Amino acid sequence: MSGIDDRAAFIRANTRIQYPPLAPTIALHLADEATELWQKTEDELGEIGLPPPFWAFAWAGGQALARYILDNPSLVAGKRVLDFASGSGLVAIAATQAGAARVEACDIDAFAICAIGLNGALNNVAITARLADLVGANEGWDVVLAGDVSYQKDMAGAVTRWLADLAQRGALVRIGDPRRSYLALDVLQSVGEYSVPVTRALEDAEIKRAAVFAFRLG
Repeated sequence: MSGIDDRAAFIRANTRIQYPPLAPTIALHLADEATELWQKTEDELGEIGLPPPFWAFAWAGGQALARYILDNPSLVAGKRVLDFASGSGLVAIAATQAGAARVEACDIDAFAICAIGLNGALNNVAITARLADLVGANEGWDVVLAGDVSYQKDMAGAVTRWLADLAQRGALVRIGDPRRSYLALDVLQSVGEYSVPVTRALEDAEIKRAAVFAFRLG
C-alpha cells in the first residue's frame, strides 16, 4: 500500500462512532462533514493510497434499506444474505440484527472490508466480509441487498442486469436508492419510501428522499 499501512488505525483516527438517523440501533465508524480528508480530490486521495472513502458515510440509499430490513425482519430471518457494495457494512449489520442466518458483505475497496470488520465488531455481529466484485455470480443467496449502486452509468447497468437475473431465479432482491440518475426505474417498483437526513457536504440537500425498490417480475 502506497501511503497507509494500517487501515484499521487509519479508520479509527479519521472517524468517530456515530449512529445513522434511520438506523439508530447501529453504531458505525463514520467521518464528520468537517473532516478535511473527505474534501480532498480523487487525485489527492490517490497520492496517499486511499480510494474515495465511500465506506465513511451512511448514504441515503443504504440508510433506507437498513431501515426497511429492520422493519421487515421476516424478509431475512433465517436466510443467507448478501450485502453488495457494502461500504460501511450498515445494511449487513441490519440484516444480522433482523435475524439472518448468515450475512456476507462484499466490496472492491480494502478499506471498506476493514471498516465492515470494525463495524461488525462494534455491533457484536458476525459478518463475512469479502473483497470481491461479485457481479455475475450466483452463490445461492436467498436475499441480495444493494444500496446506492446507481451513481455511475456502466456500473449501474451491469449491476441492474445481474440483480434482475438473481430475482428471476428466485432470490429476494432489494435496492436502496434516492433515485439517482442511473437507477433503472423502468424495471423497478418502490416498496418503501423514507426521508433521510444526510451530510450536505455530499448531497444536494440536508434531507434526501430515498426508497427501497423491488424488481417488477413477470
